Amino acid sequence: MITPPPVSDDLALFLDFDGTLVDIAPTPGAVRPKKSLVATLDRLATHLGGAVAIVSGRPIREIDGFLAPLQLPAAGLHGLQTRFHAEDEIDSAPVGPELAILKAALAGSGLTGRGVSIEDKGAALAVHYRIAPDCEEAVLEVMQDAISELPDLHLVRGKMVVEAKPAYRDKGWAVTTFMDQPPFAGRTPVFVGDDTTDEDGIRATEAIGGFGIKVGGAESLARFRLADVADVHRWLAGGLPSHVHPQEGL
Repeated sequence: MITPPPVSDDLALFLDFDGTLVDIAPTPGAVRPKKSLVATLDRLATHLGGAVAIVSGRPIREIDGFLAPLQLPAAGLHGLQTRFHAEDEIDSAPVGPELAILKAALAGSGLTGRGVSIEDKGAALAVHYRIAPDCEEAVLEVMQDAISELPDLHLVRGKMVVEAKPAYRDKGWAVTTFMDQPPFAGRTPVFVGDDTTDEDGIRATEAIGGFGIKVGGAESLARFRLADVADVHRWLAGGLPSHVHPQEGL
């Protein structure tokens, strides 16, 4: 494992949420960020002039809820939602009727009676099988069949989830778009993520002169790795001046 260089003052940080900043939980709503994480992100954003963004498959409002009272620049739903500056309103990409058609197909599939849950994100639809891992192939088969006649939709596979979303945005799009905006412009981009969907962000940072950091041992384009969520926290905190390190907490 090649450890990434320390956080330096010229970086722009793009951070995945689940599996990167917080451990994966049995259900999406069960994650519990450490208080020390919120303090670290707050102080790191100040130290980097605001160039810290969350790039997640979750809606931005969910991220805000987990990190409250902190509010950061963010891309939600794999780039279908954006907030380029912490004080901005959330901008959502237009979504066609395909997701409603898909939702109706999934409702009649029988998957929910087997421990599978369907999360309607508005601009995307996620099918979770965290508590029913034996349903993985069934979920994928149903989703692939359902979108076969919905060419505007794209399937994204994550950890214990298959998600359908419009195909024209992803985490790589989010990174390159943020890099045209202050305070990110002119900095070296770094994407930190653990999942398959994060490879788009890692690929984008590498293409424009930055680098990716993969969390965990899965195959990746990233040049650097961190072992787990706790390792990410230590790496982020290491970018703060010694006099502003937050105290560890639950």
